[in-house]
Amino acid sequence: MTAVQERPGTDALQLATRNELLAAAHALVPALRATADEADRDRRLPEQTVAALRDGGFFKLTTPRRFGGHQVNMRTYLEVTAELARGCSSSAWVAMILGGGNFSTSLYSEQAQNEVWGDNPEACVAGVLTAGATGQHADGGQILSGKWGFASGSYQADWIVLVFNIVDDQGQPIDQGLALVPMSDLTIEDTWFVAGMRGTGSNTVVAQDVFVPDHRILSLTALAQGQYSTEFTDEAEYRTHALTALVLAIVGPQLGMAQAALERVLDIVAKGKPISYSFYQRSADSPSYQLNIADAASLIDKARLLALRAADDLDEAGRTGQVPDTLSRARIRMDIGQAAKLARDAVDLLLNVGGAGSFAEVNSLQRIWRDIETASRHASINTDLSRELYGRALLGIEEQVAPF
Repeated sequence: MTAVQERPGTDALQLATRNELLAAAHALVPALRATADEADRDRRLPEQTVAALRDGGFFKLTTPRRFGGHQVNMRTYLEVTAELARGCSSSAWVAMILGGGNFSTSLYSEQAQNEVWGDNPEACVAGVLTAGATGQHADGGQILSGKWGFASGSYQADWIVLVFNIVDDQGQPIDQGLALVPMSDLTIEDTWFVAGMRGTGSNTVVAQDVFVPDHRILSLTALAQGQYSTEFTDEAEYRTHALTALVLAIVGPQLGMAQAALERVLDIVAKGKPISYSFYQRSADSPSYQLNIADAASLIDKARLLALRAADDLDEAGRTGQVPDTLSRARIRMDIGQAAKLARDAVDLLLNVGGAGSFAEVNSLQRIWRDIETASRHASINTDLSRELYGRALLGIEEQVAPF
């Protein structure tokens, strides 16, 4: 599908916002590269990096314009987080996660949105979309006690959305919900000891008898059907299929990681690196190196094309107010899984060009490799599962293997 136009009256604004944000992200790349190793070592983003991302408006990509946010569409969201990842994978990931949390908050009622942004338009919302608790019924809401791991962006967030099992007054599960909770009601356990994406600080958040009122709970069943609580139904950016959009967002930083690896290898080769144990004094003269670099660049292009096709389809769905059918959503999930795999495969090829020296600690390639190997295996973009979803949808099998 080719790129689509935004709804009448907003296309120029979206384009201007996109160009402004991409230019700002491009300008920030050198600074992000300079602190990427520090983030990796300390297992969280340095404060100067957080300040730069916040000052650049990258923590409010999807915050409604009503609260001073950018209210970007899916295409811009992907492109901006990809550009940030050229500098630092973890920084882009945190911006992406907070974008997802802010997007999710925009689906709640005006009352809930005002609680988050009314007094603090700069507020950021993180999110964990795996159930970490079963609620306890209470008058006007649910009481949560539990733990949610992999809470990226929790150090930078003011609020967080958490999936849990909703129960009725008899204690029986009746649905899954997305609870909007202040970070001040939670504690953070330092559990993020991993090989890749270390700088995201994706620790575990813990709730102990936290009351969440009904107006700050969304039904995941309703979300899957494109039914939201927001009264601002004219905002096309929040009419798109939320669950699919949140999964697609994960690919954005991975596109930038692969591009960063390509740029790093091109720089090494351009400096005249020889090929050890060969007669090549310049690796650039080797057909095998030329072919690997060309193949890697093509894989990155394919990943980007698939991801942006999915983004354009979701943006069009939001513009028209249509919920994509099962086959369309399954194809988008296939696009997402394939984009992640293609980006990872590109980095693998580039490591062949970089050689064993790519794994030196002083070489940024090894960090990018660790990051994309980790990020591309996020459970929600499981490549094999996306193939199952798409294959079953193509065959007209109604029973699916996962909600999407």
